[in-house]
Amino acid sequence: LMSMAEIGATPKGGVKRLTLTEVDQRGRQRFSEWCEALGLTVRVDAIGNMFARREGRDPKRLPVLLGSHLDSQPSGGKFDGALGVIAGLEVVRSLNDLGITTEAPIELVNWTDEEGSRFGHSLMGSGAWAGVYPLDKVYGLTDVEGVTVEQALTAIGYKGAVPAAPFPADAYFELHIEQGPILEREGRQIGIVTGAQAQVWYDAVVTGQDAHAGTTPPSARKDALVCAARIIDLVDRMMRARGEDGRGTVGQLHVLPNSRNVVPGEVRFSVEFRHPDTAEIGRLAAQFPREAGFIARDCGVGLELTELFRLAAQPFDAGCVDLVRQAAARLGLPAREIVSGAG
Repeated sequence: LMSMAEIGATPKGGVKRLTLTEVDQRGRQRFSEWCEALGLTVRVDAIGNMFARREGRDPKRLPVLLGSHLDSQPSGGKFDGALGVIAGLEVVRSLNDLGITTEAPIELVNWTDEEGSRFGHSLMGSGAWAGVYPLDKVYGLTDVEGVTVEQALTAIGYKGAVPAAPFPADAYFELHIEQGPILEREGRQIGIVTGAQAQVWYDAVVTGQDAHAGTTPPSARKDALVCAARIIDLVDRMMRARGEDGRGTVGQLHVLPNSRNVVPGEVRFSVEFRHPDTAEIGRLAAQFPREAGFIARDCGVGLELTELFRLAAQPFDAGCVDLVRQAAARLGLPAREIVSGAG
């Protein structure tokens, strides 16, 4: 785990391993070498997802999948994602050391671009594999420099020949750090994840008018940044109105022309909401565009909102959840049920 953390290491102890970059390529290569050293067969699909297979005693049994992702945010933590991938490696290494052949095959997984920080689409690799996102649409997504996903995959040599399509599996388990304060605050080591939050993501563009900061009076201003600031405050207020279950974030903001003495004429920013209740996300998705539009109207500027995707809350398989619950109890580890906020 610490060896993987050396790839893309940052001064503060984290990592910057943006998806489909040269740094990501190095992480993928190291993972592949470790898998092959353990006798696993590695294959790569058309969206760059990596699967490493250890055969079981019964070839008719469906595989059990273990994995996560190796890409990171620009200021990512060294254990985010990588923990789940490396944990799978440790399971296989222990089985090899003990000479255990499982009945079912085991496949380790490294999903492409789970973070969504480069191409603006979270869960990209797993979503394309599951058929939630059309592959041609995913291939056409671009980063801020105009590089497409397909170009980036080709550049690092990870546009695989295997189709990006789901295959039957018995179960999927992913070990993940919480990335939040709840378990630590309560003194519990294990979060028994019962499901994933519903989400809705937007791209927002506010269009005003560039103007000189010193010569343009308030009555003549069409300040895109003022409007964006008020919409960002709206996101925060809507989140807090939902109590501790609410999540609302603006994580990207691009101001044009970005000059200290020019009234901004355009602002582009991201918006996302998350909540355990799918119906609540539906209400947020109805309320937010309407109220943001009122703000833009009052500011005298234009607003373009594009809904990137909307995901329903996803309850996890009760049998898999219960296996985690039983294991924590058997090992005497303090645990509690929790809904995943990651993704």
